Amino acid sequence: MLTVNAYAAPSADAPLEPTTITRREVGPHDVLIEIAYAGICHSDIHTVNGDWGPQPYPLVPGHEIVGTVAEIGPEVTGHAVGDRVGVGCMVNSCGQCTNCRNGDEQYCAEGMVPTYGGADRDGTITQGGYSTHVVVDAGFVLSVPESLDFAAAAPLLCAGITTYSPLRRWNTGPGRKVAVVGLGGLGHLAVKIAAAMGAEVTVLSQSLKKKEDGLRLGAEHYYATSDPATFEQLAGSSDLVLNTVSAVIDVDAYLSLLTVDGALVNVGAPAEPLSLNVFSLIGGRRTYAGSMIGGIAETQEMLDFCAEHGIVPETELISADRVNEAYERVLASDVRYRFVIDAATLA
Repeated sequence: MLTVNAYAAPSADAPLEPTTITRREVGPHDVLIEIAYAGICHSDIHTVNGDWGPQPYPLVPGHEIVGTVAEIGPEVTGHAVGDRVGVGCMVNSCGQCTNCRNGDEQYCAEGMVPTYGGADRDGTITQGGYSTHVVVDAGFVLSVPESLDFAAAAPLLCAGITTYSPLRRWNTGPGRKVAVVGLGGLGHLAVKIAAAMGAEVTVLSQSLKKKEDGLRLGAEHYYATSDPATFEQLAGSSDLVLNTVSAVIDVDAYLSLLTVDGALVNVGAPAEPLSLNVFSLIGGRRTYAGSMIGGIAETQEMLDFCAEHGIVPETELISADRVNEAYERVLASDVRYRFVIDAATLA
């Protein structure tokens, strides 16, 4: 067993604190990763606060991980010591169900194993990337292209694939009009990726205070959702509305923005339920859908796409002892647009 430094949440109502955890021995199919950087995701905050249910405390969050391979098991062939690699939101799945065989491990019929707070196949509770090292099954380790800035690449492992997957699935490309709701950690990447795919991108934000950023990132239009005229002006104008905010929205209002056969896709995950009037769907043969992350193959595709197009998140690098401050700033929407922890400060 390997003992490593980490930052953990001792309970739902206590700040994160430095600690040590143990990592399993490297098995035949495992990869030991020396973590370089770990992104802070809003999901980390929801999870450690207990917003999505009870958690196995103490809990080390972090599912946006990049680092270098320090050791491999004897049966690992896809990675070598010294390789730049990444780990996202899952570290295992059954590998046998229809979803896993189709490359949708995130929808494993037996339940995928999350990077932290989940029961792994050996019965241990997974602990995440706010630590110096992690041991992961090689099948869930991604290659990080050399052209991607290492620190900035970390949030791609969650925020990147969370937005890339639905954009790809709903045929984003030239001639398509995509509206992105929210210009935060997810939304700013959605804008970059959709624009790189060739779509005409509109940002829908509560106010116009980030308009300059939105246009710089690749949007052609920017509207304030606090202005009722926005929904009248944009009615029936979007092929896809990608909702990235983790808050309650007026679903019917956003459905009204869709063309016939358009789709409103939720990737934000509010703690409260959302409701809609079914006639908002029937009236335009519209779809209201949700999307989580992507499978391993699609996540690798996303990393390669981002490398090809020079896409990385806008990040603020922090030391590990600032993680509680970062959580407060995320909740106050005071970050543009993703915090990343320098894992060297855990040593």
